[in-house]
Amino acid sequence: MAKKNKFDKIINIRNKKASFEFEFLDKFVAGLALMGTEIKSIREGKVSLTEAYCYFRKGELYIKQMHIAPYSQAAHFNHDAVRERKLLLQKQELKKLENKFAEKGLSIVPVRIFINDRGLAKLEIALAKGKKIHDKRQSIKEKDAKRDLQRVAY
Repeated sequence: MAKKNKFDKIINIRNKKASFEFEFLDKFVAGLALMGTEIKSIREGKVSLTEAYCYFRKGELYIKQMHIAPYSQAAHFNHDAVRERKLLLQKQELKKLENKFAEKGLSIVPVRIFINDRGLAKLEIALAKGKKIHDKRQSIKEKDAKRDLQRVAY
């Protein structure tokens, strides 16, 4: 019989708006510095990435406006829902991101948050360039064409 893992519930929360608004150039997986009740809320799936963005402060990367709902079982030890959280990356990844981020027109956008096989919360971030209106129209056309091909296949 297979060994039962306590992290069987799959958490995979995506920022769908980001792929429409931005063109992803490079992706990274970062850890998150969290408080105890924050990880419990993430495991319940109560996270919103729609307004979140990343920025550098003193050579370290932070995420702001990521909403993690307060944990329902906690009393007075609960966390602030939209506090800024530190992202954990290796030094060479931070340097690479900081150099690219300094270029005009590039942003660091959170794409998805998930729980890995060891039970740790990870955030996938992307170095992104904002799309123009005609780029958005093109992505809508591609999505429609893909959907039509799926319909024909069935």
